[in-house]
Amino acid sequence: MSVSRAEYCVIACAEAWRDNGEVLASPMGLVPSFGARLAKRTFSPDLLLTDGEALLVGLDGEPEGWLPYRRHLTMVTGGRRHVMMGASQIDRHGNQNISCIGAWERPSRQLLGVRGAPVNTLNNPVSYWIPRHSTRVFVERVDMVSGVGYDRAVGPYHRLPRVVSDLGVFDFDTPDRTMRLASVHPGVTVDEVRAATGFGLATADAVPYTREPTAEELRLIREVIDPKGLREREVPAR
Repeated sequence: MSVSRAEYCVIACAEAWRDNGEVLASPMGLVPSFGARLAKRTFSPDLLLTDGEALLVGLDGEPEGWLPYRRHLTMVTGGRRHVMMGASQIDRHGNQNISCIGAWERPSRQLLGVRGAPVNTLNNPVSYWIPRHSTRVFVERVDMVSGVGYDRAVGPYHRLPRVVSDLGVFDFDTPDRTMRLASVHPGVTVDEVRAATGFGLATADAVPYTREPTAEELRLIREVIDPKGLREREVPAR
């Protein structure tokens, strides 16, 4: 069966939670949420899912536990959560900006504000999902640091497992902990990724393709997790 770009992105996001054990998955966005649910249904069954407010939920969406705010704060400060956030800007060190574009003193555009990004990145593993890979997002230096990168990190729980975009998968498995192109989605070239990135990317001699989904994973994505095909709206076919 033909696999769409959006489905490769779901697979790549799901892989962020592989071998995480019993931690709270906190995906932000459609494709990351589909990835977390796919991971729990397949290779990471111990993941905890939430309704985003006060309840732990099962695979069918039914409540299976209460997550009061005090308990949620305990998980937030102890590395027991793996967040997948978005980014308006991200740089080679993994610093993320969701606050403003331009100088902080007089920005040209006001965004969300830093919100929980500093605490997320210092106290939990944080991955990123970026549906439109471009030089406007992947920048040499973010205009304001919201989420903390490896050049600023402190504390035992800071970790940036991966960045997933509509072009490929990135990690920080380099000697200086700068961003590396780990795989490209089928149909994408390394040169295309480099042209859409505002800084020099580390790469292996031969960059692999993002892994293929299994037949069962495709069935789950298409028939159980996202039967309405909402993933294709976030990552349109190319």
